[in-house]
Amino acid sequence: MLKEISVEVFVREVASSSPAPGGGSVAALAGAQGAGLLSMYCNLSQNRDKLGDVVDELQEKGEEARFLKTKLIEAIDEDTLAFNQVMDAYRLPKACDDEKAVRKEAIQKAGINAAEIPLHTARGSLRVLSLVSDVVGKGNPMAITDLGVANLQAFSGVTGACYNVKINLDMIKDKNKVDEFQEEINSIMKEAEELFNKNRKEIEEKV
Repeated sequence: MLKEISVEVFVREVASSSPAPGGGSVAALAGAQGAGLLSMYCNLSQNRDKLGDVVDELQEKGEEARFLKTKLIEAIDEDTLAFNQVMDAYRLPKACDDEKAVRKEAIQKAGINAAEIPLHTARGSLRVLSLVSDVVGKGNPMAITDLGVANLQAFSGVTGACYNVKINLDMIKDKNKVDEFQEEINSIMKEAEELFNKNRKEIEEKV
């Protein structure tokens, strides 16, 4: 599994001629790294004498960040698996009408799944951006740059994941389904851009 190999091997796999792991898995990793840094910011902000009752909020946000990190790490492998399923569907035989019908249905199922996986990544990464907004400036001031990188990584996760949703829409023939996907990624990107810019401004004022 990709999530269990070393960073060096993972990057080598990404850099190879193989199309997977690709942008979807890297977007999931970016989101997971953002969640991990957010968790670290919260973990480094446990001095109740200095921070008061805000420590309780930071503990709660840190716990959610760790949950998101786990889900986004899982998406690294899920995205590559989804891509492979699309390729398998296109390789199905199509010598007769029955085979063509089976192949067509398999492509549709694989295409929808290939769009849904990065959509989960986008949602999770967007939540990381929202959590960054909740805690910015409340924790250990020495860790503010770590939170800044969390903001950058989470935004990369959202943006990269939305790219991967969009590229997979071409193979989906259900117009209503395509419209649903497109409407959601538009909404996610709009909210992500607003949160990212707000977070960056607040963080850079504190660096």
